[in-house]
Amino acid sequence: MITATAWVPRGFAAEFPDRKPFDEDEFSRIAEIAQLRLDDAQEDLDEAEAAISDPEANGSSTVKEAPSGGVSLEMDIDDEDANDTPREAEDGKKKKKKDKKKKSKTPKDDEDADDDLREYNLDTYDDDDDDEDDPQTMAMFGNIKSLVYHDNNTEDPYITMPDNEDDSEREELQILPSDNLLLAGRFEDDLAHLEVYVYEDDSDNLYVHHDLMLPAIPLCIEWLDLPIKTTPTPAVKGNFAAIGTTDPEIEIWNLDSIDSLFPDAILGAPSTGPSSSKKKKKKKSKPPAATHHTDSILSLASNRTHRNLLASGSADTTIKLWDLTSLSAAHSYTHHTDKVSSLAWHPTSTTVLLSGSWDRTAAAADMRTQKSVSGRWGADADIEGVRWDPHDPNYFYISTDAGTIHLHDARMIPSSPAATKPVWTLQAHSRGSSITSFDVNPVIPGFIATGSTDKTVKLWNVADNKPSMVVTRELDVGKIFSVAFAPDRQVGFRLAVAGSQGTVKVWDTSTNAAVRAIFAGRVPAAVVKEGKEERIVGVDEGEDSDSDSGDEEGEGDGNAGEEGRPDGWESMSDDE
Repeated sequence: MITATAWVPRGFAAEFPDRKPFDEDEFSRIAEIAQLRLDDAQEDLDEAEAAISDPEANGSSTVKEAPSGGVSLEMDIDDEDANDTPREAEDGKKKKKKDKKKKSKTPKDDEDADDDLREYNLDTYDDDDDDEDDPQTMAMFGNIKSLVYHDNNTEDPYITMPDNEDDSEREELQILPSDNLLLAGRFEDDLAHLEVYVYEDDSDNLYVHHDLMLPAIPLCIEWLDLPIKTTPTPAVKGNFAAIGTTDPEIEIWNLDSIDSLFPDAILGAPSTGPSSSKKKKKKKSKPPAATHHTDSILSLASNRTHRNLLASGSADTTIKLWDLTSLSAAHSYTHHTDKVSSLAWHPTSTTVLLSGSWDRTAAAADMRTQKSVSGRWGADADIEGVRWDPHDPNYFYISTDAGTIHLHDARMIPSSPAATKPVWTLQAHSRGSSITSFDVNPVIPGFIATGSTDKTVKLWNVADNKPSMVVTRELDVGKIFSVAFAPDRQVGFRLAVAGSQGTVKVWDTSTNAAVRAIFAGRVPAAVVKEGKEERIVGVDEGEDSDSDSGDEEGEGDGNAGEEGRPDGWESMSDDE
């Protein structure tokens, strides 16, 4: 499945991504991180073995005294086998039989065997010749430093063929300024990846440029335009991705490097100091800590004005504000009582963060102080997503687990969450289907998209606070986990859709007649294409995990008034 997607605007990706050099510093960094992870794995193994060998856990057999006047119930078990499992006990019996056979051999037989094998020096075959303190033997990278690295093939004496790098190979890695990158978090066969797609709008092409290995299931992706440990200035641009997974740490990867083995930084390792990526991870613990998360990362939001700030929401119910220049948590907020599922920075009041939680409330807080919740709004179910309206920042949307969308006026703060009155409520999907993802078009006013576990994507016209469905589609990606509009004006109608079948598709919604009729006039600079067939570009790699997906399609009259609105639509006047 593909659990999350994120677009990269045009012009930020390097034209020719580099290959990260494997020098001494990189080796040391990777070796330390690998050793720490191996230590964690060893601790888990030791704990598992201790649990298995625990007499109380296994209900171990002990020698019991016979009751008075009764028969003794003693068991004939050796002391060294007392804690063996049935399989270990059976293996022990076989081992003892082999030992007896060995003892039955005559000394002459042993001498003859020794003479035959002495020349192979088998007694020291498994001995390690290297010093135990030698860093070259560390972890899984023990022999890397012993390998000789040459800058080019001409300096390598073992390569006799001429080094003729084909121009086509270089062109395959090229990313043009007119290309968009599309990031997708994939989980398949117990392996997690971040796939970096290139979307070529002019040629209707979508392909995987490179991918990166992740430690756990990705849950959220946020693109960063600032290199880590860098003072933000207008001249400094970056192309990085922050990844939240089921682990409590946040990994930051450089998207312009195609063969990185480990992330450039890890936020939230439970230790102090700027080099948290080199510190040892600790196991998830409760209660939440102020310096790091202790449970899965569910949401990320990068501040586009204060570019060094990254907010994260976690299943540990806290919100953390990270400083990318120091890789540390600047503040920790606890104004929610359940999982924080979604975050969004205000478009103009750039220090205000909107958060949605499974405690069925949305809160707006000024992140410059610890206790600054300016407003809290209630919902009819667990909140799955929150978005500010980029065309009118006085309003924001929330989506819920009950399939509803609410529009709220941020200036109308209720006295309590229970007294919340939204501007309007839309039953976008059936109550049994959660709205797993929705997005507000950043270029086209009044244009939103919703995706649900009912496997449908729906496009809505919400202009003038009169929401009406424009079109609904099943794009054969399974249950929808992510929908996201492209960020650039030239591709404002492009919608990325991904789901449980492990497929990403980009739908050019302007090729739909109903969409074109309503929205084309609102953005003259956007690329609008007409055709007999709708334009959907995808890379089909996953198996059909949801074979029962339907084929129904439907279109609504985009110009219809209240008669064209779906069931469950409600409107409230200003007086109400």
